[in-house]
Amino acid sequence: MCGIVGYVGKSNCLPILINGLKSLEYRGYDSAGIAFKNGRGIEMYKTEGRISDLQKIIPDPVPRAKTGFGHTRWATHGAPSSVNAHPHVSEGVYVVHNGIIENYRELKSELTQNGCMFSSDTDTEVIPQLILVYLREGLSLKEAIKKTISRLRGTFALGIMSDNEPDTLFAIKRGSPLVIGIGDGEYFFASDVPAILSHTRKCIFVEDNEMCILKQDGISLLNLDSDRAISIDERKVEINWTPDMAEKEGYDFFMLKEIFEQPEAVKNTIREWIENPQKLLGELGITKKIVKELRRLQIVACGTSYHAALFAAYIIQSLARIHVDVDIASEYRYKEHIVEKDTLFISITQSGETADTLAAQREAQKRGARALTICNVVGSTSAREADAVLYTRAGPEIGVASTKAFTSQMAALCLLALALGTCRGGLKTREAKSLRDNLAMIPSLLDETLKQNTLIEKLAKTLIHTKSSLYLGRGISYPIALEGALKMKEISYIHAEGYPAGEMKHGPIALVEQGLPVVVVCPKDNLCEKTFSNIEEVKARGGRIIAITNNPSYFRDKVDDLIEVPYTHPVFTPFVTVLPLQLLAYHAGVFRGCDVDKPRNLAKSVTVE
Repeated sequence: MCGIVGYVGKSNCLPILINGLKSLEYRGYDSAGIAFKNGRGIEMYKTEGRISDLQKIIPDPVPRAKTGFGHTRWATHGAPSSVNAHPHVSEGVYVVHNGIIENYRELKSELTQNGCMFSSDTDTEVIPQLILVYLREGLSLKEAIKKTISRLRGTFALGIMSDNEPDTLFAIKRGSPLVIGIGDGEYFFASDVPAILSHTRKCIFVEDNEMCILKQDGISLLNLDSDRAISIDERKVEINWTPDMAEKEGYDFFMLKEIFEQPEAVKNTIREWIENPQKLLGELGITKKIVKELRRLQIVACGTSYHAALFAAYIIQSLARIHVDVDIASEYRYKEHIVEKDTLFISITQSGETADTLAAQREAQKRGARALTICNVVGSTSAREADAVLYTRAGPEIGVASTKAFTSQMAALCLLALALGTCRGGLKTREAKSLRDNLAMIPSLLDETLKQNTLIEKLAKTLIHTKSSLYLGRGISYPIALEGALKMKEISYIHAEGYPAGEMKHGPIALVEQGLPVVVVCPKDNLCEKTFSNIEEVKARGGRIIAITNNPSYFRDKVDDLIEVPYTHPVFTPFVTVLPLQLLAYHAGVFRGCDVDKPRNLAKSVTVE
């Protein structure tokens, strides 16, 4: 998981590249580097640390250059260091890389035997070395790059620059995200749209085994498999994100900004389909016949998206009466699954580039399943490879810990459940309308829930010395307990575990001691009384109960701390109960001095297995 950005055009490229790298720092932040053509050759600077550390070693005043690229790294091969930072170079050939070269060891051994000298521990360095070998054989730079690509196994988005090709950049993709930006007499490549959004909204999403050649007088796109030129105009798309969507807009952290963007994100996700969710099925190419014959859904995801998948199992089985299996993506591909013809496979992924989820989706398709992906990024790999795509409309999510992407995923899954339930006849007209009306109210209920921020901030301050905590929920609230625990541990580094409340007596209750925070998600539903019994078990052993509920009269004076959320239909309560858990984790992390946008050891989406 790394970020790359490149520029060729009429402006000074260094400020553009530095700002682009800052926009991509969520993709990696253990080291950074930059290379640019200064009129006499290529100049390069790289360092361990963040973009701010890179800026300190670039000369002042900033050199003028019209062609260059940069890289921000999340280490996979070789520890974070200036030596392992990108770009990597071999006699005038410079490379930046996002991904993993799986056969780099055998390539490195071959190159070493032929006299090549390596200076880093990375897998990337084999790329410029191979290109140089083919240049020495007399190939042009373009042909040397093509031959090198043919020998690489793994995933990559590459930026390549050479002393011998003035004002030219090469950008190639296989498996890792890559976008081309088209400006006014200037061109960009990047791992993600926010890096170039302040300069252009006209983009091309590069597909696997395609090479883009960027020059000051224009760009060309080539399919490496067929050697066929691709029409730029046919592939060009307009991005509807505005530059300020990728900025903090006055918030201290992107995570807090994105928590408060959730009402809009959910509204945008449901807006097109809320009046008639069945139309969504037609858009997805899922006919009434397919729906009627469906016997099973397989849903696969990672991390926070996995919790959205667990939520989906509850709501789809409840509303559509279809059996749902949920798997963690990294486990799914190694199981012996039985994929029957009446099975629909669903992958859930914010980025559309998560390696494990992509591998699971490909495995399911190989076994004959129809694949639907729920994704936030138009043109992502998952979206392109799936048979159908249901897009969430959360906009760019910069904070590493997912918030608005999660609630947008739940919103999309609710639309799907309503569509399937109505089409199969399990939801009658009046009930379906009531559910649609309740779902349409969710954005305003999220706004109301966010008014509890000050109370939650005060509560979080009491947790800063906590070593461990438990999160409990029953039924549809269990995935929310899992999500709350995940947020607490990844943002504040407080150990937290989520459990079904009914499982307390089967082991976790042994952890309860005097003052242990136990966060209980307990909305008003058919399991409320049983959840209260679990609260009593914890109270009897000295635990501190923090209750998240829309049934305050039932719990007031019976718990230590109460966070009240607005009432909604029981199947939609996760929308209002998850926000306080996000805020609790956020404020605890801030009070503990954590960088909540960039938690240690984590990256936004993991594009390697």
